[in-house]
Amino acid sequence: MIQFIKPGINIDFIGIRVKAYVVSLSLIIISLLSLVIHGGPNYGIDFSGGTLIQVKFIENVTIEKIRTGLNQMGIKNASVQHFGEEGNSEFLIRTSNAEISGDGLAQSITQALQTSTGSIPEVRRIEMVGSQVGKDLRTQALLAIFYSILFIAIYISGRFEMKWMASGIIAGALMSLVYFLAIFKVGIPLLITAAMIVTLSLFWYMKLKYAMGAIVALIHDVIITIGVFSILDLEISLQIIAALLTIIGYSLNDTIIVFDRIRENLASKQPMEKIINKSINETLSRTVLTSSLTLLPLIALFFLGGEIIHNFAFAMIVGIIVGTYSSIYIASPILIAAEKNKPKK
Repeated sequence: MIQFIKPGINIDFIGIRVKAYVVSLSLIIISLLSLVIHGGPNYGIDFSGGTLIQVKFIENVTIEKIRTGLNQMGIKNASVQHFGEEGNSEFLIRTSNAEISGDGLAQSITQALQTSTGSIPEVRRIEMVGSQVGKDLRTQALLAIFYSILFIAIYISGRFEMKWMASGIIAGALMSLVYFLAIFKVGIPLLITAAMIVTLSLFWYMKLKYAMGAIVALIHDVIITIGVFSILDLEISLQIIAALLTIIGYSLNDTIIVFDRIRENLASKQPMEKIINKSINETLSRTVLTSSLTLLPLIALFFLGGEIIHNFAFAMIVGIIVGTYSSIYIASPILIAAEKNKPKK
């Protein structure tokens, strides 16, 4: 097995866990503040509804001339931005009006923009999503993330603590509650936030420490990744939701590797801090190697994959870096706090 890190290394990860908590808490607060300031995530056409039009010109044209042509068509307050590499006369046009559909839409856009810019545009893409469809997709995306984290909690509790029944009952009750309250039009973001708080509280009360560590780490990864997108004002699309679900799976795999080694080392009867620190160091080479090899193709996709896959690759890069960090500094140290929560015999 290839090892970038020599065997026997002993970095005191647990000794600096408080500093790591401060860093993570700061990143989460910054992410949440950014979301509040921006009025929530910058939802793409998939979730917000409306029309997306991608056009390309052979000659250089200005955004003002494109807006003039759109206004003549009756498309007002549209967002127009450059698309692709610098120097390319390619633009993305977004409008919240999803009713400008029709068989002759592409031809109408071509004629209007040709008149205002003096150059014949190539309409490369038109996407239309109704506002209700976008809202439904947004709800389903949030529920997908919530349910995936909940099912992961069941798996972790069953695998490491043999409490399949207890965690299953909790998860089933929470899913039923979320489902029935959603029927009564309770806000899904608020509902899921409350459900996650209840989930963590119940797992803490029932001493499901491994599930607690995994869930907190996954929530940490998702919030910071979405926060980075909010800070950079990047769109949250269906591709990004797919990336978030992939990040959850990747982070979980990384966490399970460390948890497995911790469980093996429990036989040594050493203090929990030493066991966890030893386990992290023993799996560090594998963690670094796996993360590095995963990042290489993602970096290639980010720079060479084109605009369509650009944000997906960026989300994956951020998620893998944050997920690797959380497996070491968040998921594992939480076991110490949960261990102290156990009543002494």
